[in-house]
Amino acid sequence: MGLRREVIDMLALAPGETVVDVACGTGLSLPLLRQAVGPRGKVIGIEVSPDMLAIARARCAGWENVSLLEAPVEEADVGAKFDAALFNYTHDVLQSPEALARLFSFARPGARVAIAGIKHPPPWLFPLRLYRLLKARAYVTTLSGLDRPWGLVESRLANLRVRSAMLGTNYLASGTVRS
Repeated sequence: MGLRREVIDMLALAPGETVVDVACGTGLSLPLLRQAVGPRGKVIGIEVSPDMLAIARARCAGWENVSLLEAPVEEADVGAKFDAALFNYTHDVLQSPEALARLFSFARPGARVAIAGIKHPPPWLFPLRLYRLLKARAYVTTLSGLDRPWGLVESRLANLRVRSAMLGTNYLASGTVRS
């Protein structure tokens, strides 16, 4: 839960805000997001997999301020302007210009974005690069962009900060949506 909590804390969520959990999977981040925005805030999860979304729905059953959308991000209608977006291990979404365009069409100017994900470590750590490739194949549809997975989202964000984690095989990034 360490990296998950850290990336969520990077959003600096406040009570009453709206946050989007992009490709929310089984909803492991939903309780932390809900706690951060409080009962007047709103959490919107987007997930393409019906099986994963079923687990997420069970996880947040009875929570009135959590909405879950079953759709590819490229087609998702968030239905509201959001204050923050979480990309937690969403490499495929970050490599899709269409998904990013659709999602950011719902962002308020200055909305905060936090990202945690996989990346290639430096070339001199070749054994770890090989490890990253082998491990990633089960979780992503494209290995493209692993040197700079934040590359497509970079132009949309001001104040982008990126740092390596876990021996350079992962990263954390944050920034704010440009006006």
